[in-house]
Amino acid sequence: MRRALLFALAVLALPLQAADLKPFSASYTADWKQLPMSGTAERSLEKNANGTWSLNFKASMMIASLTEESTLRLDKDALLPQTYHFERGGLGKAKKVDLNFDWNKKEITGTDRGDAIKLPLNRGVLDKSTYQLALQHDIAAGKKSVSYQVVDGDEIDTYDFRVLGTEKVTTKTGQVDAIKVERVRDPSQSKRITELWFAKDWDYLLVQLRQVETDGKEYVIVLQDGTVDGKSVKGN
Repeated sequence: MRRALLFALAVLALPLQAADLKPFSASYTADWKQLPMSGTAERSLEKNANGTWSLNFKASMMIASLTEESTLRLDKDALLPQTYHFERGGLGKAKKVDLNFDWNKKEITGTDRGDAIKLPLNRGVLDKSTYQLALQHDIAAGKKSVSYQVVDGDEIDTYDFRVLGTEKVTTKTGQVDAIKVERVRDPSQSKRITELWFAKDWDYLLVQLRQVETDGKEYVIVLQDGTVDGKSVKGN
């Protein structure tokens, strides 16, 4: 249960313009609908001296914690992940993932829970953080359905999404106009529901996420506060 909430916190996405990433920071709160349980998360994007970008994420919930770090390079409209690190603790089943993306050798190497990973690397392959940047870029471009190739364990999986429409969302910063998106899954394989809302006026920053697990448990993540390119996010 706590692991599921931390996973949802890790889905928090980031602002992106087609050819112009902007530094940002955002904090979120998360609450279970059926249980008196809550969590918090913080995420930031900053540019490094060598021209790459760093995505940093931290989530906590009672005794559980999760960290996720990615470095990436922006090449025209393409996001090229460089490294990825994921670590979860305090949940009974710890998990650690480290990946390196070698674009010269066109291969991904690393470890997942101690098991060696080696996969082919082609343009368009993303890690579990950078695909979220691609999602927001495509939503901003007006696309209604998108698919991404994402490194997931010892394989490259396909993540599908589709736009459902526009809605007003009430956040801690006020009411914002948002684009609603859902993760598309085969109902015969998974009954999980993932819905995301991205703020139209704030570079499509994620402002809300709703997750329903296969056992019916539901939780919602909401933006608490944030800045995009130095400007504080404000609703109406």
